[in-house]
Amino acid sequence: MSVASDAPTVLKARGLRKQYGHVIALDGADFDVRAGEILAVIGDNGAGKSSLIKALSGALSPDDGEIQLDGRTVRFASPADARAAGIETVYQDLALAPAMSIAENLFLGREVRRTGLAGSLLRQLDRPRMQREAADALAALGVNIRSITQAVETLSGGQRQGIAVARSAAFARHVVILDEPTAALGVRESGMVLDLITRVRDRGLSVVLISHNMPHVFQLADRIHIQRLGKRAALVDTASISMTDAVAVMTGADAHV
Repeated sequence: MSVASDAPTVLKARGLRKQYGHVIALDGADFDVRAGEILAVIGDNGAGKSSLIKALSGALSPDDGEIQLDGRTVRFASPADARAAGIETVYQDLALAPAMSIAENLFLGREVRRTGLAGSLLRQLDRPRMQREAADALAALGVNIRSITQAVETLSGGQRQGIAVARSAAFARHVVILDEPTAALGVRESGMVLDLITRVRDRGLSVVLISHNMPHVFQLADRIHIQRLGKRAALVDTASISMTDAVAVMTGADAHV
């Protein structure tokens, strides 16, 4: 499903700057992701990809520049602020608790308490509700697991990635950011995660995919944001550029596309 060129921009950044001593991580970086698109972010090591994503997800406060969500200027003091605004991020470590169940992991930090005094006074969790809603969230994205109560440590790498992505998709209202989601996976499990990313997009969410895997980028992305030397070097439709040319822009061999 391709995204119309006139689709509204959901998340935008202009002139983001971040400096650590003499090191410039972001040097006036711009960013745009449209509603319902998969936007790939590529760049060499040290290009500022991580700093850009951290700024957009509230994990980093830029020294200068502006971030807009749905046309309104926002300032995220923490990742919790970004999550509250509807931006969810899945980092490479997945932030899962291996000994806890799938349902508990989906609601980690967002636990649902029982109604009445049992919840307000005794702080008891509504486990049946969380299990039902977790099962529904996984089923909606086609994530197959044996039991919603099994521990995450019993799952394969691809299944764990699926749980982390499903958790983000369940709570995101605008954007899901995925940091190298297939980096440690084999071919079969990578394919499963790629299908999952497409299904997240098909639910109307924007997906920002940070990846070094160029075949995956060209398979999934509607557009490609190429980051170089702390700023956006190019923003191109995937269909309008070859993989060789994208790498050339990314490495500085070609300054224009």
